[in-house]
Amino acid sequence: MASRQPVASDFPASLNTSIILPPPGQSPVNVLLLLHGLGDSTISFTNLAKQLSLPETTSITIQAPHPLPFDLGGFHWGDDILFDPSQGNMDHDTGFQESSRMLREDIIEQTLFQKCGYKARNILFFGYGQGAIAAIAAALGLNLELGGIVSIGGPVPSSHWNSQDAIQKSRTPLIVLGGSSATSITQSALSLLKKSFVTVEYIKWPRPGDAMPTNRDEMLPIMKFLARRLQSRAGTLEGSVEVG
Repeated sequence: MASRQPVASDFPASLNTSIILPPPGQSPVNVLLLLHGLGDSTISFTNLAKQLSLPETTSITIQAPHPLPFDLGGFHWGDDILFDPSQGNMDHDTGFQESSRMLREDIIEQTLFQKCGYKARNILFFGYGQGAIAAIAAALGLNLELGGIVSIGGPVPSSHWNSQDAIQKSRTPLIVLGGSSATSITQSALSLLKKSFVTVEYIKWPRPGDAMPTNRDEMLPIMKFLARRLQSRAGTLEGSVEVG
């Protein structure tokens, strides 16, 4: 069990975070780190965390460190901004060295490990789009088994295959979800995920695109994955892990 509940002052002042406490009367056994997509902010994922209201879980939404240029609004996780002329939009995979370091060192190691006493197994990521890529980059750089990663439309960053981290597979379980077409989770992307993680569960939605889940059927695999990976002291949920 964690030694104490994280509070805003535990994190560097430069970070914009929002902390959603577990349901009343429940201890903060787990931490779910939620990372928004390209051009978004913490607001939408803070609302998502409140809707999830996961048992015995503190949810922390983290804002990407870089604002978009040209007063576009929103934030991004990449080391750079690149426009893809073939798609007419911004490239999601632009390097994750800074955001990965921030997630590993500032959030997980210095705050959740050292200040709050969490173990790696009790920490999970939930990322969308570029936020999912940042979560994957951070997990691959830790060389620890985290509780799990939910990746919606997030592949392995290309920079990973140019580093020494690519030598060893991560033991952190991963569920990756994407559309049946117009998706970042192509066959080649899925192959790289399976080369990077020991356990990969792939859900192909019967619709185009990698947008967030729009109904119960699309959300159900995520909830089942979280139920299996969240740890509990108040009794065992279906598919969850009870700890002593």
